[in-house]
Amino acid sequence: MEITTRSLWTLIHGMGFGALYLLASSGAIALLYLRSSTNAEAHSTPRSDRILGIYLTVMAALAWLTVLSGTYIIYPWYRAAAPVGTTNLGAFPRALLLSNPATRQWHSLGMEWKEHVAWLVPIAITMAAFVAIKYARDLNYSRPLRSALFGFVATSLFAAGVAGFFGAMLDKNAPVDGGQIIHLVQGE
Repeated sequence: MEITTRSLWTLIHGMGFGALYLLASSGAIALLYLRSSTNAEAHSTPRSDRILGIYLTVMAALAWLTVLSGTYIIYPWYRAAAPVGTTNLGAFPRALLLSNPATRQWHSLGMEWKEHVAWLVPIAITMAAFVAIKYARDLNYSRPLRSALFGFVATSLFAAGVAGFFGAMLDKNAPVDGGQIIHLVQGE
């Protein structure tokens, strides 16, 4: 059993940082929903305020790790230009997608989303973490503040979910592969 270094980084980016972020987002939505219930004020404590701030801060770190690893590690491999005359485009994912009319849209729509819109995820969740920490006690008394916080977390979840879907489809149609081979399990 083996994996290449590029495939490993793609796995870390998508199934590690990205999937953990998506799971954490559902937890954040649940926490914020509980905070907006009618008796939330009675159950809110400084400890629960701190936990919410820490939780959103960890989510922000995951979001930044996902976007930065995708932008600065995976994307250059994806975007590598194929030398003139190359017939096997397997090592050049972008060129492979663009060479086939059936897969061209995966680059045009999917990768454009990942290149641009996915950056909203860490920005929105970082803002949410800041608000949760700075205005922790005010969240109990300000419905507009809770709604704004919920909206930014939900927006980040949506943008991350769509980016994750496009990432999976891009990797299925034109995987970023290559680099050194890492042997995980030796055969007999």
